[in-house]
Amino acid sequence: MTNLEKILVLGATGNIGFTVVQTLTAAGHQVRAGVSNPEKSRALWQNNDLVDIAHFNFLDTGTYPAALEGISKVFFVRPPQLSTPKEDMFPFLQFLKERQIAHVVFVSLIGVEKNPVTPHHKIEKEMMRLDLPFTFLRPSFFMQNLNTTHQEDIQKHDDLFIPAGNARTSFIDTRDIGEIAAICLMNTPQHIGQKYSITGKEALTYYEVAEKMTAILGRKITYSKPSLLRFRATIIKRGTPKAFANVMTMLYFITQMGNAKQITPAAQELLQREATSFDQYVKDYREDFL
Repeated sequence: MTNLEKILVLGATGNIGFTVVQTLTAAGHQVRAGVSNPEKSRALWQNNDLVDIAHFNFLDTGTYPAALEGISKVFFVRPPQLSTPKEDMFPFLQFLKERQIAHVVFVSLIGVEKNPVTPHHKIEKEMMRLDLPFTFLRPSFFMQNLNTTHQEDIQKHDDLFIPAGNARTSFIDTRDIGEIAAICLMNTPQHIGQKYSITGKEALTYYEVAEKMTAILGRKITYSKPSLLRFRATIIKRGTPKAFANVMTMLYFITQMGNAKQITPAAQELLQREATSFDQYVKDYREDFL
């Protein structure tokens, strides 16, 4: 038997969103996958009758009505390339308010309450100003950043080109975040108004990350520890838009200041199991690093 309410999952093909869709539908919930390219995405759920697909773009308000039609709850992540929330995201939040959506789960950032310059902080603040029924998931750095954003350096240079200094990071697996988001959406009343800081079970330096990857991948992985300025200049030269490069640099500056080392019990409590270990993540994504 399926649950009659329908949940909109934006960024449904992403690392977190895909897990949200899979977890919700496994429990019998109907889901609308909001995606930028419906035709390209259709094959992902062609055998899942609980998923329908809608075109969605935060920058195109014309895509909002069809995507939200018949929707009671919404999950979303800020697309990394959208760095000016007032223009990029606030129109969508206002639309959610007008539609009287019952629950909105937003993936924010750990320590965001102390960092008002981050886009995540501004989005949280606007959601609270609008009195949207929110749950904020505030994860530490994603393990999957390594096999996406930093994949090329690992594949081609066997190096972690990341400006985190000597600081520790309590990495979290995006699959755990997706499962937690689905748990919150399926049990709305107890999670409304909650702000969960979500981390893995250990805080690692990038030297330790390199050691673990070396042991599991069977080849030497180094950590070159570039400066923030060198990192920013290099990724812009590679083609990263300046606004996105600035956000990345800012987040790694926050890491250097020690704001990513916190370990919390939230993931274990919400999942009712241990968070996925870094070692397990590397084993699961081994092919992505070859």
